[in-house]
Amino acid sequence: MASQIKNIKNISVIGAGLMGHGITQVFAAHGCRVTLVDTREEILSEAIENIRSNLTLMAQRGIGQSDQIEATIERVETTLDLKEAAAGAQFVVEAVSEDLALKQKMFRELDALCPEGTILATNTSVISITEIAEKAKSRERILGTHFWNPAYLIPLVEVIKGQETAPQVMDAAFELLKQMGKHPVRVNRDVPGFVGNRLQHALWREAISLVENGIAEPAMVDEVIKYGFGIRLPVLGPLENADMIGLDLTLAVHNYVLKDIERSPAPSPLLKQKVEKGQLGFKTGGGFQKWPPHAAEQSRKNLLEHLLKWAKEREEK
Repeated sequence: MASQIKNIKNISVIGAGLMGHGITQVFAAHGCRVTLVDTREEILSEAIENIRSNLTLMAQRGIGQSDQIEATIERVETTLDLKEAAAGAQFVVEAVSEDLALKQKMFRELDALCPEGTILATNTSVISITEIAEKAKSRERILGTHFWNPAYLIPLVEVIKGQETAPQVMDAAFELLKQMGKHPVRVNRDVPGFVGNRLQHALWREAISLVENGIAEPAMVDEVIKYGFGIRLPVLGPLENADMIGLDLTLAVHNYVLKDIERSPAPSPLLKQKVEKGQLGFKTGGGFQKWPPHAAEQSRKNLLEHLLKWAKEREEK
């Protein structure tokens, strides 16, 4: 298998939704032939238009070249037939809904349909890779590749080892993703949420707790992050920061404050209450804060502009 990896050019992506079309774009933009499969033709057509729109916007901002847009699109084939998508694939990325039973069914089918040397990857963001693989026979070729949304702009991909994933499969996926311009990181143990989402949701749990306990308003909690430690996070991770200030000081702070930080293993009652009331955030006009359509759209625009600027700076380095 290791010798085949150096020549991977045929990719299949299963699921053409939010993550699937972005992952397809990443591979196609770096010269791979990609077969994109879904259950409905209209979803596939929309995915192609989304890729074209993404590439156009990126070219307008100096990321990539406008004369390469159609060439990238031409490297993408669409199909409703999973067997067709599996037939010539050397590397498959599953990007269907976050449903364990659905993913187990998908990998059982892919394992039966794909050539022996094909690597099978799941884009799950939290579900155990070992559990996803358990219905398949060739579990050694199954691993996690957790792309972050939007996949075509955020470089990180968590490469996650299931209990039975072969070391050479991990190595091959890691090297392939590097060739695709991504920033892969190895997750050596299969734990729920992997690394990124465990860190992210630990922060969210404390943020919600601060609001629930009347310590701060939702907007102010976000401001503390945006205008405080969040500014330095792109260049200074938490462990590097701990080393910078000194582990003796870090220990002293933890001795004092950790006992007061939220540590409930269950979701916040406030969060449950809001969901029960239909206060779901952008999609309903309000969650922790009020989100009329113009405000929700501006928030999305702000994020996209930030990521485009960051991607351009990264390309120029």
